[in-house]
Amino acid sequence: MKANYKPIPFDESNLLNVVSQGSKQEFDYPWHYHPEYELTYIPSGRGLRYVGNSVENYFNDDLVLLGSNLPHCWIDETEVQKRSPNAVVVYLKEEFLDKTWMHSHEFSAIRNLLELSMKGIKFNQSVAQRLKEKCLQLPHLAPLQKLILLIQILEELSKSSDYCFLCEHGFSSELNEFSNERINAIYKYIDAHYKSKILLADIAAQVYMSPKYFSRFFSKVMKKPFFEFLNEYRISKACKLLIDTDKQISEICYDSGFESIPFFYRQFKKFKNSQPKQYRLIHQKAMK
Repeated sequence: MKANYKPIPFDESNLLNVVSQGSKQEFDYPWHYHPEYELTYIPSGRGLRYVGNSVENYFNDDLVLLGSNLPHCWIDETEVQKRSPNAVVVYLKEEFLDKTWMHSHEFSAIRNLLELSMKGIKFNQSVAQRLKEKCLQLPHLAPLQKLILLIQILEELSKSSDYCFLCEHGFSSELNEFSNERINAIYKYIDAHYKSKILLADIAAQVYMSPKYFSRFFSKVMKKPFFEFLNEYRISKACKLLIDTDKQISEICYDSGFESIPFFYRQFKKFKNSQPKQYRLIHQKAMK
């Protein structure tokens, strides 16, 4: 997907902007980046979350903090008859860290948190639920009250150890137009063909590269080998089928593009740290 630059308006404040997204049109913004830090809280819904070189499923109470210029997007896959996508999104200007008061001892934990956000931080559901009321209050407050409450939220997040990095090895997107067009073509091809066998020569041909050069290019930009990314993408599709359908696990294995059930189980364990049956039981129960 091409990472588009997204301009963020700042009408009431020159430090932050809080947006309540209550429609699919507002929510489904293409893969994009912006210099502002972003804190996104999704109280309910499900879909796919792309952050840098990470692709994961998201569910209720998804709370993520992103650093400056880290490409991302959320793809809503909530059943239409159940509810519309909804999210509270906070945009925080880069200059926030440059303020004199942010360099004081009192704000050292928040400053460290924002620096770590360059890897993309996903907080555990328990943390999101604890901060739910505060996050939902943000869009309805006056500018100064928003800033005060946001600092309280960031302070609590900075003290939490219940999180994981979405881009564990770091991610530096090459934001020049040529690289973006290549990544866009790669993503589109994966989305259209993930159920079938994808050869390195096939995907390399989509961006007019040799297989060897393509492998170097993809690893450099995405910070992981192509087939690792492809397997991660297929596992995310398998997760959705496990939750949304009653299909047998063997059927889901093949529907997600895997050719071997043992290999599917190994990859599922690698990316989700559980077995498919356990994953289905846990998440179906949580979504009821």
